[in-house]
Amino acid sequence: MIYVGIDVAKDKHDCCILGSEADNLYPVFTIPNNKAGFDELYEKIFSVTDDRTEIKVGLEATGHYSLNLLGSLIDKGLTTCVINPLHTNLYRKGLSLRKTKTDKVDAGSIAMMLMTDKTLKPYSDTSYHSEELKSLTRYRFGRVNLPTEIKG
Repeated sequence: MIYVGIDVAKDKHDCCILGSEADNLYPVFTIPNNKAGFDELYEKIFSVTDDRTEIKVGLEATGHYSLNLLGSLIDKGLTTCVINPLHTNLYRKGLSLRKTKTDKVDAGSIAMMLMTDKTLKPYSDTSYHSEELKSLTRYRFGRVNLPTEIKG
């Protein structure tokens, strides 16, 4: 198996690619949050294996910052898990007593988490529809409260 941990940010993503034995197949690297960056990520992943069933990708749920990457990963047919940041934070703290919190460390923690935590569920189309409904609900709530904000 190949495990890819991605720490998502607004303009860039830090990525860690681990093999089955927790060996770093590449040093942790950074890609821009655009198509060229995604292509660079896929180039590195597919240079290790072409078997998409052997690849598991994990990224933190960071709202709209991860949507483009998530859509691209799903379009490529890669098994992708979206993980609650609180879960990854607790996992990282459990790995070390040192207070190391960097994007590169987080990417490695996410990859290790994919390897060890068998309870993580892959992202599915139903999750996508739930996200769309949440977005529409938030938009409606903002519109409903807009007259009150203007008056007050």
